Amino acid sequence: MEEVSVNGVNSEQAIEGQGCETFLEIDDERADLDIQNGIPDGRKEFVAPAVGMEFESYEDAYNYYSCYAKEMGFRVRVKNSWFKRNSKEKYGAVLCCSSQGFKRIKEVNRLRKETRTGCPAMLRMRIVDSKRWRVVEVTLEHNHLLGSKICKAVKKMGTVSKRKLQSSSDSEVRTVKLYRALVIDAGVNGNSNITVRESRSSSDHSDQLSLKKGDAQAIYNYLCRMQLTNPNFFYLMDLNDNGCIRNFFWVDARSRAASGYFCDVIFLDNTFLSNKYEIPLVAFVGTNHHGQPVLLGCGLLSGETTGCYTWLFKAWLTCTSGHHPHTIISDRCKILQSAIAEVFPKSLHRFSLSHIMRKVPEKLGGLRNYDAIRKALCKAVYEALKPFDFEAAWGFMIQHFGIADHEWLRALYEDRSQWAPVYLKDTTFAGMATARPGETLNAFFDKYVHKQTPLKEFLDKYELALQKKHKEEVLADIDSRNSNPELKTRCSFELQLSTVYTREVFKRFQLEVEEMYSCFSTTQLHVEGPVVIFLVKERVMGEANRREIRDFEVLYNRAAAEVRCICSCFNFYGYLCRHALCVLNFNGVEEIPLKYILPRWKKDYKRLHIPEQGSGNAVVTEGIQWFSQLYRSALQVVEEGVISLEHYKVALQAFEESLHRVHNVEHKIE
Repeated sequence: MEEVSVNGVNSEQAIEGQGCETFLEIDDERADLDIQNGIPDGRKEFVAPAVGMEFESYEDAYNYYSCYAKEMGFRVRVKNSWFKRNSKEKYGAVLCCSSQGFKRIKEVNRLRKETRTGCPAMLRMRIVDSKRWRVVEVTLEHNHLLGSKICKAVKKMGTVSKRKLQSSSDSEVRTVKLYRALVIDAGVNGNSNITVRESRSSSDHSDQLSLKKGDAQAIYNYLCRMQLTNPNFFYLMDLNDNGCIRNFFWVDARSRAASGYFCDVIFLDNTFLSNKYEIPLVAFVGTNHHGQPVLLGCGLLSGETTGCYTWLFKAWLTCTSGHHPHTIISDRCKILQSAIAEVFPKSLHRFSLSHIMRKVPEKLGGLRNYDAIRKALCKAVYEALKPFDFEAAWGFMIQHFGIADHEWLRALYEDRSQWAPVYLKDTTFAGMATARPGETLNAFFDKYVHKQTPLKEFLDKYELALQKKHKEEVLADIDSRNSNPELKTRCSFELQLSTVYTREVFKRFQLEVEEMYSCFSTTQLHVEGPVVIFLVKERVMGEANRREIRDFEVLYNRAAAEVRCICSCFNFYGYLCRHALCVLNFNGVEEIPLKYILPRWKKDYKRLHIPEQGSGNAVVTEGIQWFSQLYRSALQVVEEGVISLEHYKVALQAFEESLHRVHNVEHKIE
């Protein structure tokens, strides 16, 4: 699970701020969750101790563990404490269940009832570089029955801790302040009150997540399962003032690792939320080095409001250590646009063309001459190479068909710089553009979720979808690494990239090489300083399957090794187009310049790439950077190590050898 730190604070101190604090309110009165994991009925859940939790002080740590113990039904005592030499400064401690150990022999015959059972439950913590107390070892299991709520432990608390606990006991609400250890100031709204509560219908509560019976239990069970099986799992919750879930964000370990490689361009898929699906899901989707969709995070929102989207984006930003994507693609939505502008001011926001074109039948289907209008619209969108061409084609369409007053078309034209390909040629899409007819951005959960899929079923299908997608990526990695693609031409460009690109991306580039033969003329138009402008003529398939000739201007700077085509294939898809290749070939260039071979398409990209760390307010230490890189590297071995028994044996042996070598380094230092 994601490292968190817990610090008891007065609930009245939960004010709005720009730190990444998230406030969780846990209501003592709630007893509506029927937890079937050994916790007595009617007892509320408290954030369970976990390795990686961090506290501002020893008192806060003791306060937290005592509160947890009270809810679970056991007492806490200090088993050990460690102090710095010649100082009273404490640097380590072990808190344990009061039933830990056994009585000394000389005390056995005393009349007091025996309560020691050798209980293993404990929490070990120590001070770390940040001067906070970190939990380094936890045992949750007890070997005895847990009693009712116990208050005696409060007597052992320090004055400050007592005051914090007493101030909240009047209202029977405790507030737990959570820090995400990897990011201290990522800009998450600090006024998010959180709980896990079985919610009734949200029809009367617009600011709470619509949960049906059993949904809260399903979320709780899912989080417990992830805590046991997914050590780098990350989640955040947002509660309303009544302590009900408003928004929920989570990222599994593999998706977190993928965000370190593939969050340069993301697609915000809010289809399920905007189309009123049973699950109000928003997914963060990227594309990997094979051109496959990869999940980078998920959220459940209570509604399509700027506040909900803003909270979700800040939660994702927290998870990615403050890293802003270069480009964000989303549905055309003013609310989304406002939230993205607030949270991701450094990112370019563009509307999904495929989503817009998908709405054409709905928005224009009732118009007279619909087929002709749709045809004219597609011609303006997909064939215009310059803004003037697009505006002229659009003007002809609305005048010819008398639709100048159509509200949807008028609003669409006003937003043209956000979605029309002709205006987006300077935007990097990393293969997620849909600038050609028929191209779509596939939803990550296609075939897994329908409109009536309940939340409990989705959480199961979520894991199945991830397993399937990750398996596809691993198999594509193996295929790219262990086989060579068949060459279809004698072009040096094809040979050059056949050993560099992954197989799927190479196939896409290979098509551009093949289509060089449809370009029958490359001529120099004029020279502007060091830049030479060429005209490339291409035979393309037009209406009624008739061949047409189209002209493409290509700018070439030999000294700077730069080439740019007016079709902007490189920015849209991440590799050079047939027209640019023709100009390079015309000028005697036999190898594509390195600046046009994007590392993200290379076979060994994940092995060579060091993910960028966040900027802005995110505080990322050197140790955290090392941890992130080591974790991602180890995860690659794990993913391929489960393919077969032989893979497993090799991976396990490699881990054992690596650990032995690391231990040797430690001995040398000593």
